[in-house]
Amino acid sequence: MNATPPRAMLTPCTGVCSLDADGTCYGCLRTLAEIGGWSQMSDAERARMMEVVLPAREAART
Repeated sequence: MNATPPRAMLTPCTGVCSLDADGTCYGCLRTLAEIGGWSQMSDAERARMMEVVLPAREAART
C-alpha cells in the first residue's frame, strides 16, 4: 500500500490572536475571513498568502 502521509498545514499563526481596529490579527496579519477560511485554502493559496500577501502587509505596517 502506497499511502501518502498527511502533510502539515502551513500557517502563519503566531499565537498572538488579537485584532486591530481594521479586523486584522496583530500576530499573523490575517483578516477574520482569511483565518476562518485557512483550512479550505489550497496549498498554493496558503503559500501565496505567506510569501506575498502577509509580507506586504508587514511592510505596510512599519
